[in-house]
Amino acid sequence: MDGFARRLRERAEELGISNAEVARRCGLGERQYAYYTAGTREPNLQALVKISRILGSSSDELLGMADPPSRTERERLLDRLSLAATSLTDQELRTVVAQTEALASPRTKRISKKSPTF
Repeated sequence: MDGFARRLRERAEELGISNAEVARRCGLGERQYAYYTAGTREPNLQALVKISRILGSSSDELLGMADPPSRTERERLLDRLSLAATSLTDQELRTVVAQTEALASPRTKRISKKSPTF
């Protein structure tokens, strides 16, 4: 049980979100989720599935039955971005996509300018 609680806390920290935010996104009460992260209670199957989905981990990983994949810094950042995007409205998501494309656009143009033309 302590391993499960530790893995919950570590994964939330890796994603840069608080336990309270995990609880909110799962539709669980903060106190209820705090019991899970303290190791004093276990979630039922439905709650475990919600938590796994929000944390972007399998239930096996959270329960310690499978090793989590080792992630590069880039993969951890992409995990954080993906998780944050799930809580945005459609309009906010459109704005973020436009901003991200604007950031990536100059880089794409620079790369293509460096490519030799034949």
